[in-house]
Amino acid sequence: MICPENGNQIYSKFSAIKVKPIDWLWYPYIPYGKLTLLQGDPGEGKSTFMIYVIAAITTGKPFPDGFSVTQPQTVVYQCTEDNLEDTIKPRLISAGADCDKVIYIHDENHDLTIDDERIERTIHETGARLFILDPIQSFLTQDGDFQNAIRMRALLGKLCHTAAQYSCAIVLIGHMNKGNGGKKLYRSLGSIDIAAIARSVLMIERDDINSDIRYMYPIKSSLALEGPAIGFTFDKEIGFQWIGLVSSNDDFDDQENSSKGGKLSRAGEFLEGLLSRGDLQSSAIISLLSEKGFSERTIYTAKKILHVKSYRKANAWYWSLADRAGSDILDSKKRCLYE
Repeated sequence: MICPENGNQIYSKFSAIKVKPIDWLWYPYIPYGKLTLLQGDPGEGKSTFMIYVIAAITTGKPFPDGFSVTQPQTVVYQCTEDNLEDTIKPRLISAGADCDKVIYIHDENHDLTIDDERIERTIHETGARLFILDPIQSFLTQDGDFQNAIRMRALLGKLCHTAAQYSCAIVLIGHMNKGNGGKKLYRSLGSIDIAAIARSVLMIERDDINSDIRYMYPIKSSLALEGPAIGFTFDKEIGFQWIGLVSSNDDFDDQENSSKGGKLSRAGEFLEGLLSRGDLQSSAIISLLSEKGFSERTIYTAKKILHVKSYRKANAWYWSLADRAGSDILDSKKRCLYE
């Protein structure tokens, strides 16, 4: 049909549309050409997690589940909560990122906002395949009421268009509100329309037992089946370390760890037995215990209860039992596993 006012066609048939597959920066978590929301409570490690995502895609190294980009990509990382010189760049270096492929937009004299034309211009000129705003709350315009659904849809609509036009994955990092209970999707800070517009919503949360362990997992996945959780740790001795896939919902069930003789108890027995013969590489320990049916979450929890130490030797990480000077110490650790 032709519109008489301007001669333009106002509708078309779906049969004329050429189907194209979804392209993924990290399948099935972060799609190219779409908005992704990464959320969690303050201090859960959202920014650090994204730093290690940046490291993977700027170097072409695989993610912990084995997925990798076909070649190293350029990233734009815009963060308002940390200093470039003393925090962000040291973290990038520590993660192994290629800093030549990490871009930031100058905003000293003119604050960057969600609808700023510099976002599209920078993506276009650099060929960036990932653009990160951390946190999204810092990039609102003066009239950008975070609770105003109509205004947020207008602002995010422009980002969606830019993402699609340049096949660039745009990740918005957001804090959660303080509400308890209910679906996590509804705890996004601001209008629910932010999570509604995003095609993928990812959550980062601490382990209930071991606060050093965190999980990234999807709570909304509009373009693919929800992927399994990805575990990682913040260890005071070795810093950030990927755990890898958490392949079953059973790994989030604390019930198995609370009963006497449960998996946590047996994992502790096996771990202590292995290390009583001498120090072993952590990868070998995890492989052996995984074959016996223990999840990595359970293994790391048993490691913490037994106060197993980690150290690096010849480019490999080893685990070692803590001070064994007194039998009372080990006896108390065993009781912790069973009580």
